[in-house]
Amino acid sequence: MPPVFRFAPSPNGFLHLGHAYSALLNFDRARETGGLLLLRIEDIDATRCRPDYETAIYEDLAWLGIAWETPVRRQSEHLADYRAALEQLSALGLVYPAFESRAEIATLVAAREVDGPWPRDPDGAPLYPGDAKSLSADERSQLIASGAPYALRLDMAAACRRVAGLSWNELGEGPDGERGIVPARPEAWGDVILARKETPTSYHLSVVVDDALQGVSEIVRGQDLFHATAVHRLLQVLLGLPEPAYRHHRLIRDEAGRKLSKSGRSTGLRDLRAAGLTPAAIRQLVGLG
Repeated sequence: MPPVFRFAPSPNGFLHLGHAYSALLNFDRARETGGLLLLRIEDIDATRCRPDYETAIYEDLAWLGIAWETPVRRQSEHLADYRAALEQLSALGLVYPAFESRAEIATLVAAREVDGPWPRDPDGAPLYPGDAKSLSADERSQLIASGAPYALRLDMAAACRRVAGLSWNELGEGPDGERGIVPARPEAWGDVILARKETPTSYHLSVVVDDALQGVSEIVRGQDLFHATAVHRLLQVLLGLPEPAYRHHRLIRDEAGRKLSKSGRSTGLRDLRAAGLTPAAIRQLVGLG
């Protein structure tokens, strides 16, 4: 079977040079290995994703000379797949509803930090500080029946007790030069969110389900997702999904050393194109010329 690669942007903004670098790396790897390149639209965030951004993704990638297999998988059209995976984890007793709002979680963290720093995940966000796991089944049912919003979280401690010796094969390089067989530490992320009341999935859940269903064999993505691979490997084992190889790459940064981002309004590819840059110039800018 030929290797399968994927580029999976979210249509919540215009693509920038960082996206171009990752997309071109995947495209080049697919051509070099005789493999396939898939394009996946990760549009589960209905509040931020927009059709015009999705259209711009197709336009920008085509302008770069990137070709992909069709049809394109759009996550919003496959919620049943994620719901089935969530039910599988629930059947193992690994999922519970948590009802605290973001503001309430921030208050809980602040209260706990009176006694010292509260642990953070690899991205710097505080681990879940609530006690929703201690609620009885009746209490949970009553809260859900009342219409209270909630997030479905993975009971990380229980999940890790089921899986031992997690690792992944790193073909690229982590932020600290990690290569080869890398030990996975999903517990560093705490009780991650798997879904919300209004959306039966999250990034962590949908990405592992999609990669398995699409037969992705090598995942080429930025180093900002290196540590999240530990959660993905845990979910893959719990759900009985195949293990792909991972190739994390350097990030494209601005003059201040910050990684490019949509939220930071980094210059989009469409603006660079309008300014007269060519696809060859884009390759040179990202170090692939």
